[in-house]
Amino acid sequence: MSGAGSPDIAADGHGLKVVIVAGTWHEQISNGLIAGATRALEASGAEFTLVRVPGSFELPVASKAALEAGADAVVALGVIIRGGTPHFEYVSDAATSGLTQVTVLTGKPVGFGVLTLDDEQQGLDRAGLPGSMEDKGAEAAQAAVATAVLLRELRA
Repeated sequence: MSGAGSPDIAADGHGLKVVIVAGTWHEQISNGLIAGATRALEASGAEFTLVRVPGSFELPVASKAALEAGADAVVALGVIIRGGTPHFEYVSDAATSGLTQVTVLTGKPVGFGVLTLDDEQQGLDRAGLPGSMEDKGAEAAQAAVATAVLLRELRA
């Protein structure tokens, strides 16, 4: 698992407004990611809301809108599973590049919780569900909060 050696990046999110933007594909995995992000944001003390988009391709535009509307950070959650066509590569690249552009253009953090998987089991192992080895939703939320806190300190 890639989570070996991951740092503890939990930060105090009091005073932050965070939006979880989550795709709807692969419901069990998506719901696990959302639950993990929710737990992490509650623990941080950040104020947060959840919005759903059809899929990972739509994450960048909704994330940009949330940040432009006043959110301090976004947690982008999606699930892309490799199939038998190049669709996987196109959607993975679009989501990753789009979310990178959003964070650079807005100057605000996007916690990256988009799982790019070879099969469903890899997602179940990372979704923070009972029996999962990792909780990528929580990790993405913690990264978003920690970066928002850092940016607030740097700009003060």
